[in-house]
Amino acid sequence: MVKKYIAGAALAFAMTGCSQSVSEYSSETPKLALNQFFQGESLAWGVLHDWQGKQTVRFTAELCGSWQGNRGDLYELFSFSDGRIEQRHWQLQQNADGSIKGTAGDVVGEATGQLAGNTLYWEYVLRIPYDGDTLDVTVKDWLYLVDNQNLINRSTLHKYGLTVGELTLSIQQQNKTADCAPLQEKIRMLAQNAP
Repeated sequence: MVKKYIAGAALAFAMTGCSQSVSEYSSETPKLALNQFFQGESLAWGVLHDWQGKQTVRFTAELCGSWQGNRGDLYELFSFSDGRIEQRHWQLQQNADGSIKGTAGDVVGEATGQLAGNTLYWEYVLRIPYDGDTLDVTVKDWLYLVDNQNLINRSTLHKYGLTVGELTLSIQQQNKTADCAPLQEKIRMLAQNAP
């Protein structure tokens, strides 16, 4: 009986395919609004897997966001298990129709996406350090708001149409009223002291 159930589930999965649309989540709550969740300080924990599903690196991150209307700055500072430290400064725009745009120093062009219910889906090309050089990969990013303080981020990285990595990240909001100046200064000092 169990084998029959598994075979049926596998067949149903194959027939429906594995793609999803952000609009499928429009009725899910709580509603995700970037200018509410990414306001003030957050902490994050994540794991990166290679194309074979093998864990390659773990990381923690400090985040801080500040918004003026529908435009926001999100500062991110990553500490990796291999000793690397990286930072990113997103400049974001959240529109009334739920569309999202963003730019960052290591993002090629513009990130674009759509909010629906508790979910954001967006795509962008990320320039990452690779083997003494850089590599441009397409990132397909799904963010799911679990509750008002916790969000799960699942990202797949693609090159030449093939999945080359996957990232799972948990983000927890810490202090909505925090000033981002201390994190900005920490990032500035790290950049100043970098070799």
